[in-house]
Amino acid sequence: MPGTSAVCRRLQDHLVKRKIAAFCALLVAGLIPSLLSAVGLFLSLWIVVPAPNRLLLPLGVGAPEVSPWLVGLNTIALLLALVGIHKSWIYQVALVCSVIGIILSSLPLMQLPAANTRMAAEMQVVLGDDYLNPVPQAVQAHLRPHPFVLADAFRGIFPGEVRCDRGIPFAAPDGVSLTLNLYRPQVIGSYPTIVVIYGGAWREGSPNHDELFSRYMAAQGYTVVAIDYRHAPQYQFPIQLEDVQTALMYIQQHAKELEVDIERVVLMGRSAGAHLAMLATYRSLVFPVRAVINYYGPVDLIQGYNDPPIPDPIDTQRVLKDFLGGTPNEQADLYQKASPISYVKPSLPISLLVYAGRDHLVQAKFGRALYEKLRTTGNQTVWLEIPWAEHAFDAVFSGVSNQLALFYTERFLARILYAKREIA
Repeated sequence: MPGTSAVCRRLQDHLVKRKIAAFCALLVAGLIPSLLSAVGLFLSLWIVVPAPNRLLLPLGVGAPEVSPWLVGLNTIALLLALVGIHKSWIYQVALVCSVIGIILSSLPLMQLPAANTRMAAEMQVVLGDDYLNPVPQAVQAHLRPHPFVLADAFRGIFPGEVRCDRGIPFAAPDGVSLTLNLYRPQVIGSYPTIVVIYGGAWREGSPNHDELFSRYMAAQGYTVVAIDYRHAPQYQFPIQLEDVQTALMYIQQHAKELEVDIERVVLMGRSAGAHLAMLATYRSLVFPVRAVINYYGPVDLIQGYNDPPIPDPIDTQRVLKDFLGGTPNEQADLYQKASPISYVKPSLPISLLVYAGRDHLVQAKFGRALYEKLRTTGNQTVWLEIPWAEHAFDAVFSGVSNQLALFYTERFLARILYAKREIA
């Protein structure tokens, strides 16, 4: 009957529309776990995939440090995918991506116990089994209790109240104003001091860099002086070292007003700043320091030029040519003079070397070469290598790597600057 056929067609059209609507609803619902799993996997991949260029470098640096967050993100995506696993292939793909993401994002946390064990053993071998015993209990009470606190990875690490004075001028060579930042405990006094030199490939940066660390250490009972220097390529080596020496002379001359105990000073730098800190300590000290702390600093600029990392996200050779005015063939003597490893000799201040195992700017093997040369010349040195970390890992202050490095760095500082007796 004609009427029956029309009814059947309408029913068929209705069923088709319902099926299409149901499929679309399923597709839309599947997009949520798919999107989360894709984002989680993409971010987690940078834990094992080195950044090919400077634009992507923050992903390579940051992904291992926020791995607890990534584990959480991948786990949520996994649970959402499990809900619809029997409904569509979309959920199945999301499930696979989430599983891979969880494995990748767990790698730093899985390596943490072994890395911590090696670091603890290294500290004890160099500083002694009971190296904190000579440190006053009041100082020990402020040290971080654990190498890694999961809650801190989510909520952050916040320093206590300190006094901050920024932009204090200390020199104006060639008309360039050089300033320092001063971070001090709330109570006026004379404190053991950390002079901090920022990184930035000798081309950029300011004393404001890594301020969370400076504030944190000031809250722990230190005066922290973050100093400035002129930048390449406009100003080439040894200008930067001269600026550091000028800053140190200023600190010495104004120690009382800066609340610096000039008898208890440590130089600390990161990357290019660590390079300058080592040169100032090993080559030409303005005044004696107790120790130098080197976070992933270049040590042999000739080898660094001839053996750049792969990939090389900042173009290491270009950076060194900007800094030194040419290649090692063109400026062989200058490269030699600018390499801290050239100045290793007996009776240097103790060194703390902190390097990232997956560093694609300053390879850890160069830091280890410095460590071995320091040891063979009879110097005390502590080697801490974080196997999963990339260059500048401590930019994420509450990250996995920085928590571990901070735990031992503050113990090293307490032993060197607060101990009642010298290291044997």
